[in-house]
Amino acid sequence: MRARTRVRVRQWDPPSTKRVLDLTLGSALLALAAPLLAGGALALAARRPPGGVLTRSPRVGLNGHVFVLRSLHTRRLRLDLLSRLPYVVRGDLSLVGPEPLAPDGEDGPRIEGGTCTPDSGASPAARHWRQELKPGLIGLAQVRSRSGMPWDEPALLDQHYAEHHGVGLDLAILASAAHASLRGAVRGLARHGKARLSDTDHRLSGYSTAEEVDSVSTD
Repeated sequence: MRARTRVRVRQWDPPSTKRVLDLTLGSALLALAAPLLAGGALALAARRPPGGVLTRSPRVGLNGHVFVLRSLHTRRLRLDLLSRLPYVVRGDLSLVGPEPLAPDGEDGPRIEGGTCTPDSGASPAARHWRQELKPGLIGLAQVRSRSGMPWDEPALLDQHYAEHHGVGLDLAILASAAHASLRGAVRGLARHGKARLSDTDHRLSGYSTAEEVDSVSTD
């Protein structure tokens, strides 16, 4: 008798709603930002910065997976943040999540809210729950830590996100980050416009400084 061979069919797990959001929105943002990222990379290459065009730093991802995070070596127009979008599409990062930390024993800075700060380390318990969540491009700490309130410390905000994370909270964080970026860009344009204005811009045509001196002398 011929022995029957059993063929195991591997079950396909459908992607989660969070992963679908990362793929769709992450891919769209990457396509929109690609020309800006290319221009920024060319500008950096022309300047030849000492550290190179890209910064490289190991980070711990989901389930303790270590990957090298590469970012453009600039913070202009948040290009450093946008340059990490390929990691969202690839699956190493999520659009929203806790800050990606450096592995244990790694020296050097870690990126916190878009700025490099010394690695203060995290407790083993904190690192444990962090490894159960995929780190994010942005997080609750990035959009709330600017308030300066003691309960808005990055570590506490990341832990709060880990306890209450969901698609609704992700969308709220993304909307808050987009609003803050748009407001910052508008304020920057307004300051730039005010700096270029002078008193002569509001004078009528034909007005001269001599007329102003004559009027003062007659008074």
